[in-house]
Amino acid sequence: MIVVANRVPVTKGCESEFEKRFDDRLSVVERMPGFIRNEILRPIVGDYYILMTHWESQETFEAWTQSEEFKQVHKNMAPKEMCPGPNGFEIHEVILVSERKP
Repeated sequence: MIVVANRVPVTKGCESEFEKRFDDRLSVVERMPGFIRNEILRPIVGDYYILMTHWESQETFEAWTQSEEFKQVHKNMAPKEMCPGPNGFEIHEVILVSERKP
């Protein structure tokens, strides 16, 4: 499994509008082969949101980035005033998972 993380700065006062941008997008990525989970982390301290997408493999993530669905959901990027950049982008392989046992 891999995790793709985007670190996105969001201007104060634009948080609600930024979050609404994902309402329709999530249903698109959820249908993609190899997709596992998406998390949007709102900052408690600071200005950066973290967008994390979990995929079965690097290949399934790359297939998503080459798909028409990806192009469609990314065609209307957030205005610079909302997300002044720079963004951080990282891909990590999951090597260990620890969860509380029921």
